[in-house]
Amino acid sequence: MSRPAERELRAEVLVQATPAQVWSVLSDLRRMPDLSYELVRMLPLKPGGLRLGQWYLGLNRRGYAVWPTRSVVSALEPGRLLAWDTRSSGARWVWEIEPIGDATLVTHRRPVPRRLTLISRWFTTVFLRGPGGHTDDLELDMAGSVQRLKEAVEHGA
Repeated sequence: MSRPAERELRAEVLVQATPAQVWSVLSDLRRMPDLSYELVRMLPLKPGGLRLGQWYLGLNRRGYAVWPTRSVVSALEPGRLLAWDTRSSGARWVWEIEPIGDATLVTHRRPVPRRLTLISRWFTTVFLRGPGGHTDDLELDMAGSVQRLKEAVEHGA
């Protein structure tokens, strides 16, 4: 059975910068709220900085709805890949960096490896236009997020 809310979301942008320049912005998770439309804050829950297995508390907001998420860094290849699994929703957030000539292709994806959690489906139904509506919102937001990243890297914002 197809679950539209669990489809993989994807946004891409070509950044006129090196992968190292893109990585320097992307890997500073204190700046992630500047890129995201929902994320208000991303706080490490264990010492050690950005590393595989690091836990983060995300504080999110859309309209009047505010909610926490717990995420775990699940892939980390400096200059190439950053991903975390949001345990509270069942989603995975992936940022991929690939050199293309003198520029860098940034791909932002949101797959759902298994299934959205029951609490996530309930919360989005009650507070966020339902799982399908919220997924549509996220897809638009991701396109904006890669553009914000592009601007931050290219203009040093």
